[in-house]
Amino acid sequence: MNRKWMGRILLYTVAIALVVAAFFSLPYYITKPGMAKELEPIIEVEGGYEEKGSFMLTTVVMGQANIYTYLLAKISEYQEIYPLAAIRSEEESDEEYKVRQLHSMSTSKLAAIEVAYKKANKPITYQYKGVYVLSVMDGMPAMGKLEPGDRIFQVDELTFKSSEEFINYVGKKQAGDNITLYFERDDKENRVSLPLKIFEADQTKVGVGIGLVDDKDIVVAPEVTVETSDIGGPSAGLMFSLEIYNQLVKEDLTKGYKIAGTGTIDSSGTVGRIGGIEQKVIAADKSDAEIFFAPNEEGAADSNYLAAVQTAKDIETNMKIVPINTFEDALTYLEALQEKEE
Repeated sequence: MNRKWMGRILLYTVAIALVVAAFFSLPYYITKPGMAKELEPIIEVEGGYEEKGSFMLTTVVMGQANIYTYLLAKISEYQEIYPLAAIRSEEESDEEYKVRQLHSMSTSKLAAIEVAYKKANKPITYQYKGVYVLSVMDGMPAMGKLEPGDRIFQVDELTFKSSEEFINYVGKKQAGDNITLYFERDDKENRVSLPLKIFEADQTKVGVGIGLVDDKDIVVAPEVTVETSDIGGPSAGLMFSLEIYNQLVKEDLTKGYKIAGTGTIDSSGTVGRIGGIEQKVIAADKSDAEIFFAPNEEGAADSNYLAAVQTAKDIETNMKIVPINTFEDALTYLEALQEKEE
């Protein structure tokens, strides 16, 4: 075989190896700074007030590593590498992880609406729709029959309003008993009969092997629409609540500033820790945010706030980092803020 053909074979081999390496996933996830996204275009309160400035959520970009992205992250200052187990358990499929992230966003959105409407003294009620399947356990009757994202709205003859009612009903039965589940998937109603089985982890309990949470809608007046189809996770809760509240009240809390931030929120208005705070500070700075709200975690030594302050110092931004423990903290800061000069 002449050298010309040997060279071609070597070239083809290298090319194939490079392509394979690009598609070969490693057991790591890579995160890097995402963007800061204005909330006014994706949140609309019916008849809501307009604002001069803006509230913005911040994001990180995350994906499973291949050889190239792993090596790049190793030499990049603001890219982080996480082992697979730090993001999702070995038993959790990609689909289950995606469903969990979307449900976390949905729960965060409901809490943000509740906090904002309560503060604005607007009426709130809940409409319960059943239970939402988050995961399906291997070796249990539901495997292959139910999927993450299914909404169960009836078991046998019982229509229920919470996961607690569902669990109590099933818990009174015995291993080997059959139950019929009525559920919705892709806007179509289905039903399946399954035998109950004892859980290996808890021999005192029986079930079909699903992880579940309440599925409910919040009913408010005026109506609010929050478009989150391309956003996952709970970290936008605080900023959601501020944007919704700002559209509900006459006073413009932005005072003309671009205000970014992050933090989970619960129905009591408590702001919680999130991941990727350093990357979110960078995303906010790139979008010219002037103020950044960071979870203070009641002054914890390793709080998101302190990490955000350090990152702001490292990148030499003029963006002001503000510690936030609660929704009320954010309102207090904004109400005392001077109007931005034109």
